Amino acid sequence: MAQQQTQQTQQKDKAVLAYSGGLDTSVCIKWLQEEKNLDVIAVVGDVGQEHEGLEKIKQKALKTGAVECLVVDMRDVFAQDFLSKALAANALYENKYPLVSALSRPLISKHLVDAAHKFGAKYIAHGCTGKGNDQVRFEASILMLDPDIEIIAPVREWDLHTRSEEMEWAQAHGIEVPTTKKSPYSIDDNLWGRAIECGVLEDPWMEPPTDIYTMTVDPTEAPDEPQYVELEFARGLPYAIDGSQKSFLGIIYALNEIAGKHGYGRIDMIENRLVGVKSRECYEVPGALSLIQAHKALEDLVLEREVLHFKLGMEQEWAKCVYNGQWFSPLKEAVDAFLASTQRCVAGTVKLKFYKGSCTVVGRKSAYSLYDYALATYDKDDSFDHAAAKGFIQLQTLSAKTWASNRRQEGAPAELFDAQKKVGPLTKGAYEDVTPVWKQVAEAENAAVVEEAEAALQGAAEKA
Repeated sequence: MAQQQTQQTQQKDKAVLAYSGGLDTSVCIKWLQEEKNLDVIAVVGDVGQEHEGLEKIKQKALKTGAVECLVVDMRDVFAQDFLSKALAANALYENKYPLVSALSRPLISKHLVDAAHKFGAKYIAHGCTGKGNDQVRFEASILMLDPDIEIIAPVREWDLHTRSEEMEWAQAHGIEVPTTKKSPYSIDDNLWGRAIECGVLEDPWMEPPTDIYTMTVDPTEAPDEPQYVELEFARGLPYAIDGSQKSFLGIIYALNEIAGKHGYGRIDMIENRLVGVKSRECYEVPGALSLIQAHKALEDLVLEREVLHFKLGMEQEWAKCVYNGQWFSPLKEAVDAFLASTQRCVAGTVKLKFYKGSCTVVGRKSAYSLYDYALATYDKDDSFDHAAAKGFIQLQTLSAKTWASNRRQEGAPAELFDAQKKVGPLTKGAYEDVTPVWKQVAEAENAAVVEEAEAALQGAAEKA
């Protein structure tokens, strides 16, 4: 009988689950067993997030019913193979957010796929909701790595719509649930920073409460003396801080601490999610923003102008690709190749100044610097050929000058040409019906101020 039960267990299909140890993924283990009749292999990844101990999380997974739990320290690979590419791209989604969760999801996905291959699992499962970005990032990454794997998203399927319902379900099924009051915020964190949402943050007018921040001090309470930090780079990556050589991972940790101590790295933004929803997001990214700031300053010094200008567009495309879950896409791979070629001579030293919530680049130097003092100075050492400027301007403006001459011959100022051709000569009366509302309001306010001043002067004269 026991042998027969063992054979039946072995015949069950398997699902690999991205497991965090929280309520959602704990319920996922039991739900996959009972609703899908699957054996569950949990995968716990350490990407630098806060946790109470990975071994404790593993034991919880096994106690909840997982047949196996893999605990993987992903931090070194995360820094070297993922965050290094983000730094090369100066990655800022919507030119503000240096990507936190979006960078870790493809790495975790790779380990999920590896585990599925190792254990012969037919399915991979995750605990993401149907409204967020992470569901796309996990599933897109998994399907690009192995298109034959089937994906299960329990949170999109089950009828547990609130945390209270989940806790009741968990208690009824013997799952350990939190005994302390849950924070009203949804938080995801890793080496690159913390993402904070929900609770009062869902009101874009509300100032973020101070209790949401753990990596950065309130700038008003930061040290009264600035701190200077020197970062040394080679091939686009920092390798030393204040003369002390460290791994990229070590430098990230060091800058998170230094920048956080000075209150630098907070972001409060309205973000456009991939699924079409605008959301209010708060981030703490002290080390990430500091590194991007320094890296940009060094690139300004060593990259040729046209490369630097073209790279700006590539950086935005890269950030959008990664935010949208396209880490393993051919476009992202191609952009990576371009970015890598730009980093060969990004070497030198950048000096940062941290003070009361700010991080300022106050110095930069490089053996590959394209800054030529003799060309840049206005002093007696100036070697710039000023006489060449006249011919340069003539050629630079030739096309626009020809265009302007053509418009003038038509009898109209260049900026009014299109409108004149369509509606005839423009007169003062043509503008009277389209006076902007703001201009009308301003004129009325000015008139009121003048009347008030005149009345005050008149009253003073009468008293005199």
